[in-house]
Amino acid sequence: MKLILSSLFFFCLLPSTLLAQITPDSSLDKNSVVETNGNRDTIDGGDIRDANLFHSFKEFNVEAGREAYFNNPKGINNIFSRVTGNNISDIQGVLGVLGNANLYLINPNGILFGENARLDVNGSFFA
Repeated sequence: MKLILSSLFFFCLLPSTLLAQITPDSSLDKNSVVETNGNRDTIDGGDIRDANLFHSFKEFNVEAGREAYFNNPKGINNIFSRVTGNNISDIQGVLGVLGNANLYLINPNGILFGENARLDVNGSFFA
């Protein structure tokens, strides 16, 4: 009984770990970095090749009431973001780019946009 209660207590303390939102993986030479400030996640880093910026994530989800924005370094025309984990991406909040780059979000397991999801991109968006 003591072991079961300890296990339940452990899982109740770590719901955000179990339900990861934006989790970079380490498959690129320069990893993506996610900084959280209030309800906004800002995504930096990634690999630059010519006018393209590449990001790679194990998980990519945006909860309702949250925002996820990609920084758009000078000279970048396209931001390619792939999801390498086994789960669908669930976008319920705002997904955007802080600049004019086109945004590509690629997840072979699928991408779900909720009823109140919103895109905030000045360029084109491809899913």
